[in-house]
Amino acid sequence: MTAFAYSHSDQDLPNQPIGYWSSAAGAAVVNHIRTMLAEMGLTQPQWWILSQLLQAPEGRPRNEVVAVLKGYLEVGEGVLAHSIEALYDRGLVTEAPGGRIALTDEGRALQARVAERQKAVRAQIHEGITDEDYVRTLKVLQRMIHNVGGSAWHH
Repeated sequence: MTAFAYSHSDQDLPNQPIGYWSSAAGAAVVNHIRTMLAEMGLTQPQWWILSQLLQAPEGRPRNEVVAVLKGYLEVGEGVLAHSIEALYDRGLVTEAPGGRIALTDEGRALQARVAERQKAVRAQIHEGITDEDYVRTLKVLQRMIHNVGGSAWHH
């Protein structure tokens, strides 16, 4: 990996466009995460579904899982429905009559392997960034969203 250097001086950074830099950061991080997930055999929506189901060993209604996740990166209901079907076809989830979906043992094992890998990816993304700086950054971004009348929420 190449050495890190800021794009501009501290005096020039306040004049840089937040839209560009927040978008560039989001795109770079999401691409990095999606690459890791693809190496593990999953799409990002499939990962979200496995993680939602991990929290409910007895399973969750399909429509509830979709409702929670449909706003994530604006994927929508269609992508999530397809992702649930793909996980079902691979034997990673089961579906009971009435639409309740749950992890299989194989799905639980894959979720655990990916979660372990995700810890390393998170550490890489956060390298050189203190928790204090991370919290401050999220608060600034959330305030900017509020200031322009936007809304965002992540579970």
